Parts: sequence; C-alpha cells; structure tokens
Amino acid sequence: MRRVLIAMIVATMGCAPKQTQLSPPPNIYLNGEEYPAGEIPEPLRSIDPKLFFVTNRQPAGSGGQRGFFGKQRSDSMFFGEATVKFDVADWDTLLRRTTGEENRNWTPLTIGDVKEVVHFLPFPLPVDRRGDTVEFQTAPLLTYQKQGRAFKQALSKKLSSQKQDSVLLYIHGVNNTFDESLSTLANLWHFSGRKSLPLVFSWPAGNPGILGYFRDSAAGDFSVFHFKELLRLLAEVPEVKRIDIVAHSHGSDVAMDGIRELVIQHRAAGLIPRRAMKTGTLILAAADLDVGVVRQRLATERVEEAFEQLNFYINPNDFALWLSAILTRTVRFGKLQREDLAPAEFNSLLRDALVYFIRVENGDSSNSHTYFRRNPAVLSDIVLALRTGTKPGSASRPLVDLGDGFWLLPSHYPGPRPIDDGSRSSR
Repeated sequence: MRRVLIAMIVATMGCAPKQTQLSPPPNIYLNGEEYPAGEIPEPLRSIDPKLFFVTNRQPAGSGGQRGFFGKQRSDSMFFGEATVKFDVADWDTLLRRTTGEENRNWTPLTIGDVKEVVHFLPFPLPVDRRGDTVEFQTAPLLTYQKQGRAFKQALSKKLSSQKQDSVLLYIHGVNNTFDESLSTLANLWHFSGRKSLPLVFSWPAGNPGILGYFRDSAAGDFSVFHFKELLRLLAEVPEVKRIDIVAHSHGSDVAMDGIRELVIQHRAAGLIPRRAMKTGTLILAAADLDVGVVRQRLATERVEEAFEQLNFYINPNDFALWLSAILTRTVRFGKLQREDLAPAEFNSLLRDALVYFIRVENGDSSNSHTYFRRNPAVLSDIVLALRTGTKPGSASRPLVDLGDGFWLLPSHYPGPRPIDDGSRSSR
C-alpha cells in the first residue's frame, strides 16, 4: 500500500516541469552581466520563434487541427517545427523581463502552430533472411533513407540561413506533455542566448494514474532507439559542428542509453566517439538514474569519452528522486552524496577531469526537482556552461570546490555571498 501511495505522488509530481511560463531571470543577468542580445541574429529576435522537435509520440490531432502529439507511443519518428509564443508586447519587453528590469511573476509561454516536416517509416523495417544474415527489405530501407536525407536537408537549410553551427538538444522527464517539453526548451534556448538551433526529443510521457510513472519509464526504454537515430542523423548534417545536450530526470536515462549504444558502435568501427557524434557539453539535471547502472554500464563503457565535459546537477533534497529511490530501492544519481559510494566505486567515476558533480545549495523548496529551470543560480550555471563551454572552477564558472569531484553551486551564484546570508556549504 505504501508503494502504491508513493507511486501516486510520483505520478502527479514526478519529473513534470508543467512549464507554461518564462523562467525567473538567471542571477548572471541580475548581477550586471548583459544578456547577449547584440549577438543574436535579427531573424531570431522574436517573441514567437520557431523551435524544432523530433518525437515518437502518436499524433492526437485529426482533420484540420494542428499537429498535437499525445502520450501514446508511435513506432515512427516525426520531425517538425513549432511556434512558441512569449506573451509580451515586443522584443524589448522580453529583454527587460529576461534581465529582471521589468518584474512580472507570470509571463506565459504558449505553443502556436505545429508543422510536421518529415514523417519517418515505422521501425523496425521489414526484413528478409538471406543465408546467415537478416537484412532490411530494399524498398522500405530506401524510403527511410530518403526521409533521413529530408531531415538533414531541412536542418542544413535552417542552420545556413541563421549562420549557426551548433544544436541545443533537450530531453524531458516523465509526466511531461509535448507542449511542456517545447516550452522548457524555449527557456533554456532563450536564456543561453539563442546561439544554437533548438531541438527537443519529446518521447511519449504523460501517462496518468497511479501507474503513470512506471508506464512513462517503460516508454522511455521504448524511445532509446529513436533517440539514437536522432543523434546519428544530427551528426551526419554537414553544418552541425557541435551538439550540446541537456536532459532532465528520467530523460537522462533515455539519453544515456542511446549515447552508450552509439559510443560502442563508433568505437567498434575504429572511430573516436566525440568526433563521430560531434557532442560537446552534457548536462544531466536531477538525473533519475540508478547509480549502480551508471557505474556498470556507462562508466564501464567510458561514455564520458563522447563529451568535452559532463555536468551532473545534484540536489540531496530532491523530493521526487527520494520517492523514486524508495520505489526502486536504489540510490538515484540526481541526489548522490559522497557516502553513497564506496571509495573504489566513486574513484571509477572520477578517473578523469571530465565529470563534475555539482551540488545545489538550499534545494529544499517546492522546486527541489525542477530547479534546473526555476532556480536562478542553477539556470545561471547552465547558461554559462552552454555559452562558454568552460569548466567548474574557471573564472567564468566560479563554483566552490568541495573536493572529491564535488562542487557547490551557492544560491547567490555567480556573485559574492551576501554578508547577511546565513547559508553554510556542506558536502
């Protein structure tokens, strides 16, 4: 009965950002650093920009309705673009709210037109046995490859027209709708300076009821192949030079499984994974990952080799992950503490200087799981990591070194601690 009650709570709160508004201004902009509006190309200085999506959700609209995507699974991938509307009068008003010059607690974000650009064939494709091998049938394979070229050509055209060469890829957690995944991406993209092409992988989450968490988790497993295909296709776009990835909660599980499989594939082909995948910075916030699985499957396969740096944001007070840990009876990575691992286990995760565990200070509020977009200090560090590519402890990212691979992200970050602030750092 206790597990059922916990599952009900997880299903109602879980990983869901319920994102319908502009995030609070990051501290970096409140502390005097200017939002890089002058670096944003004129076509992107818009209050209703177009963002891009790849989803394996089943379309829920019909007839002349816009392309809604629901919570049911699809064997097909859909690529398209969606308009996200910031509810402000004009660009200058949005800039003032971005930097806190104009205070308003609620700036709604709504999803406008959704346009499907490519509808891929369902996978798995039909196969034929030929001797000792099983091969895809020629006609379906050629069609799928043609659809892949259409995807790559659409991105090439967009990147060239906007003079961009990087992609910001976001993967959401459980209990998220299609619209919520787009609005969260809109916040991350906007506050980081709109310098990359914004793309969300929206998998079929949002199942209701007491079993919603488990159904969403299973849908995440179902989505790994489609996510892996997305990464493969992105890396084959000539104009793409860099892919930065942000994953939240159970989206971290989807992302890391797909990344792991590609790392193994590229290494077996004699390729350097990071060069083949074009991956840059990886950010996992409130990761709903089994610590033991991370050690056995990700650390063993040296997945960190695929990135310039891995940033794990950790909140020991994350209530949703506390519930998840009770349900799964395993430590969750997003609330990892030093004492959760034996010295040898911990050292295996810190064998190089690429992995950073960033502990969020004062993370016990109602945003204990959604802090990555609601906490002005955390959002500041994510923005700095994406904009500058610098590592913790550098001048650009003045995190506090706690030793043993842990870094403290103070609530006043990146500015100095107020004199009357009674907060105390601890590991």
